[in-house]
Amino acid sequence: MAGYFESFGGWFLSKVQSIIDFCAYTYLIIKTGIGKKPGGYRINLNVLFKQVLFTGVDALPLIAIVALAIGGISIIQSLTFLPRFGGESFIGNILITVIVRELGPLLTGFIVIGRSGTAITTEIGNMAVSHEIEALESMGIDPIRYIVLPRIFGMTASLVSLNIYFDIFAILGGFFVSKLVLVTSFIPFLQRLLESVVLSDLTISLLKGFIFGILISLTSSYRGFSVKTSSTEVPQMTTKGVVNAITALFLADGLITFIYYF
Repeated sequence: MAGYFESFGGWFLSKVQSIIDFCAYTYLIIKTGIGKKPGGYRINLNVLFKQVLFTGVDALPLIAIVALAIGGISIIQSLTFLPRFGGESFIGNILITVIVRELGPLLTGFIVIGRSGTAITTEIGNMAVSHEIEALESMGIDPIRYIVLPRIFGMTASLVSLNIYFDIFAILGGFFVSKLVLVTSFIPFLQRLLESVVLSDLTISLLKGFIFGILISLTSSYRGFSVKTSSTEVPQMTTKGVVNAITALFLADGLITFIYYF
């Protein structure tokens, strides 16, 4: 029994230390971001544009396919039970509630974690192993400003844009299924959809995309800097980065939803 408590205590303390280290890392990011650099506030625009290209533009085909499928599936599932209660008119409400508020930001975040979050952790981890970060510091270049901040800005902007893109294609997917099953036209479908939309729905969706982008980039880059000396640490930290990012997304999503409803 004593060994069990000792093991649990060691695990608990390690988790607490990880949270403290992550909070310190986040504080360093904020301090660097708002602090004035001698040469001004410029960041590495080349890295920023490449991050937007990889995270946002390159993910458009995958996001479109997933969104179309989710939109169609949501309508199919709705049509299995709504007609029993005469609730066909609530299809627009279901699309807004299920996709715009919840599934859109979450699924977009998961795709970004799998594509870009892992890439950030792997890239920074390999830079740490090959001593590139030390080389930047020796040249007087701040690694946070040069490596991390462009990726945070690029990923956050991309995630917000992809969230809107996901919602549009999910609505199109729902319309295509409704067209096949209900033989409806696009204008009445869009009118019912717009009647179901309120400003808070769009605000929450965009807020989640913004917060998710910051959380993913922070956790991914933090795990990348956690790599010390061995290349075998890179895949381990990449896995931990994915788990941490998914956990952070669920916690943030639950907190935002709780605040909105209560």
